[in-house]
Amino acid sequence: MRGPRHGMLHGVERDYSLVLVVGEEDLLVDRAVADAVGTAREADPEADVHEVFGGSLAPGELAELAAPSLFGGRRVIVIRSAQDVAKGVLGEVTGYAKGLPPDVALVLVHAGGAKGKSLLDAVTQAGAHVITCPKVSKPSERVNFIRAEVRRAGGTITEDAARTLLDAVGNDLRELAGACGQLVSDTAGVVDGAAVARYHRGRAEVSGFTVADRAVEGRSADALEQLRWALTTGVSPVLITSALAQGLRSLSKVGSAPRNLRGPALARELGMPAWKVDRVRQQLRGWTGEGVARALKAVAEADAQVKGGGADPAYALERAIMEIAEARAFR
Repeated sequence: MRGPRHGMLHGVERDYSLVLVVGEEDLLVDRAVADAVGTAREADPEADVHEVFGGSLAPGELAELAAPSLFGGRRVIVIRSAQDVAKGVLGEVTGYAKGLPPDVALVLVHAGGAKGKSLLDAVTQAGAHVITCPKVSKPSERVNFIRAEVRRAGGTITEDAARTLLDAVGNDLRELAGACGQLVSDTAGVVDGAAVARYHRGRAEVSGFTVADRAVEGRSADALEQLRWALTTGVSPVLITSALAQGLRSLSKVGSAPRNLRGPALARELGMPAWKVDRVRQQLRGWTGEGVARALKAVAEADAQVKGGGADPAYALERAIMEIAEARAFR
C-alpha cells in the first residue's frame, strides 16, 4: 500500500495495495486497518478513505468509491465484515481485487470461517497481503500480548509481572493495552511486579498470588517486598495466607502426579491449566515432599495468627515467608 509494492511468495505476486485482514480480535483488526490506511497516506497524505460494511455494499457502489475525483489523489476503500458481501456484489469485489486501478487501495476485513469463504479464497489468490488477527483466548496468549504491548510502548516487563497485570486488569485487550502504555509511561519503561501492584491496587488476589509465587520460588527478598506492597495497598492478610497455602498445595499436587503423564493429559488429570502446570513444575525445583509439608504447617500457623491469634499480622506473614524459604532448603 505504499504505491505499487510487489513481491513474490510461492510464485504468486503480492501487491500491498490489496490487504486482507482475517480474524475476530477487534483491537488487532482495528490496528491492522489503521496501519494499512496509514501506509497509503504515507504515499499520499490527501488520500480519501471510505469505509463500508460488506452487508450494506450495493451493486455499483464499489465502482463509485473507486472512481477518481476531480482533484485526483489516492482512494482507500475499507470493506468491513467482508464475509457478509451479497452474492450480487461478490463478482464486483473479486474483480477489483484481481485488477485494482493504480490509485486505489482495497482493504478487506473478513472474520474467517466458512461464511464468505469464496471471497476469502479469491482475494488471497489475487495476491493480497494477508494479516491474521485470531482471538487471543488463552492465558498464555494474553501474557504474550502484554509483553508485546510493553515492548511496543518502549518498555520491558517480566513474565511474572505480565501475569499479575493480566489478573489485575482482566481479559479485555483494549484495557490491557491501555494499562501497558500507562505503566511504561509511569515507570520509565521498566515494569515489574511492584509497579503493577502500585498502579493496580485493590486487586487483593493478584498481590496475594504474587507474594506466594515469589515465596515458593525461594525468592524470599522479593516475596517480602511484594508483601509490603500488598499490605500497603490494602490487601487482607487472610488473602495472602490463602494464596501461600494454595501455592504450596499446587506444588504438592503437581509433585505427586503420575510420572507417565505429560502436557494436556497431565493438565486434565490435575484440573489445572497447562501453563500453570508448567509454571508449578518449574517452581518445584529445590523442593522435597517433607519441605512442602513443613511450609504448609508454617502457613497454617500464620493463618491462625492473622485471624486473631497474634498481635501483628504483618510480622506473622514475614515469618511465614522466611519459614517457607527454610523449608525449601530442607533436605
